[in-house]
Order: sequence, then structure tokens, then C-alpha cells
Amino acid sequence: MSNLFRKVVFFFTTFCATQVSAQERILIFSKTTGFRHESIEHGAAVLKQLALSNNMQADHSEDSRLFTDSTLAKYDALVFLSTTGDIFNESEKAAFVRFIQSGKGFVGIHAASDTEYNWPWYGQLVGGYFASHPAVQKANINIIDHHHEATKHLPKIWFHRDEWYDFKSMKKGLHVLMELDETSYKGGKMGKFHPIAWYQEFDGGRSFYTGLGHTLDAFDTEKFQQHIIGGIQYVMKKK
Repeated sequence: MSNLFRKVVFFFTTFCATQVSAQERILIFSKTTGFRHESIEHGAAVLKQLALSNNMQADHSEDSRLFTDSTLAKYDALVFLSTTGDIFNESEKAAFVRFIQSGKGFVGIHAASDTEYNWPWYGQLVGGYFASHPAVQKANINIIDHHHEATKHLPKIWFHRDEWYDFKSMKKGLHVLMELDETSYKGGKMGKFHPIAWYQEFDGGRSFYTGLGHTLDAFDTEKFQQHIIGGIQYVMKKK
């Protein structure tokens, strides 16, 4: 093997290793202590593939013991996939807070708003809490912001089937991306102003939440997939 060939191999190997290590990395977290969504496992698999397709690495876990400073330091964003109930102890909460305060990102999908009702910081991070929902059905979603990465690919009105959450304790000042048209489905309780996806800068980091993602079919929809990837890109400050 010539010296030139060795140098080329060394350069290529070093370059590839650098590229892999430089990839953004997300943790998909789906611990539940309340209701458990059937779509979690399928959703996690889809999200891992989406991350790979967008030059990101992704891990999936339901172990809250990962919430330490040293472990979370490996990640650029956390994706809460239909978590429910009280899922953290006090030290895990503290590490989570420091993660966001360090400038990292949070994405909440569907039941992420049905989580940690007794922890005000978390409610502020998500932007609101789940209150109720009617039966799964189709509804019109009005796209309010067509410039954000999570919505710029969507039509002005998106007709979609899902489980439509009503929210309580919603934070003021959220940047609303999409609103539900309650006249297009049965059982909505919020009235004319019914946000269903939003984003914000919060406590040093960024947060994105979408109420969509109850059904298995939702994760197979290209529009929803791009909606999630756009949210991840936002919280990771790629856009």
C-alpha cells in the first residue's frame, strides 16, 4: 500500500468520523404512567427513520434515569412522544431544566400535554395542558403561519383525521401555527380560538408542540412527518 493511498484512506476515515460525530442527535422519549397510546411504538420507528433521512441521529427510550446532565449533553433536542402522567423525580426534573436553559430544544407530540400537571415549569415549556377530547374524526385545520418550517408545506386548510385535544392553562404569547375549525367536527370545547400547534422561545431554549399524532395513520402521512421534522429543525435552531 503506497503512502499516498494510506493518506487518502486516513483522510476519508477521519472525515467520515467527524461527520458522524457532528450530526445532531435527538432523544425520542415516550414514558407513560397514565394512558398509553397505541401509536407510540410505530411513531418512534417513523421518527427514527425521519431523523436518519434528515442527517440526524435518534435514540428512543422510556427510561427517565437518562435525565442526567452527562447523558442529556449528548442530545440537541428531546422529542416527547405521547408521554403521560408524572414521569420524573426531582433530580431528573432539574437536569431537564438545565438542558433547556443550556439552549437546547423540546418537541412535544400529542399527549406530551397530558404530562406532569403538577410541575408548572413543564406546563410553561409545552404551552398548555390537555383538558378533553371528542372521538377521533376528521377536521379542518387552518394554517395561520405559512412561513414556519413546520407548516410552510401545508395547504391553507388541512383536512386531517386525528384526536382533537382541547387545552387548559394555555400560556400567553405562544406563536400559534395552526388552529382547529370547530365547525368542521363535533365535540370541540374551545370555541373560535382553538390552537393545535405552536412554538416559542422558553427559558434559554426553544419549544414546539403539536396536538396531532394520536393515530398510527398520522405517522404515515407525509404532511404530518414534515410537520414534525420542521418542528425539530426549529428547536434545534437549524431554521
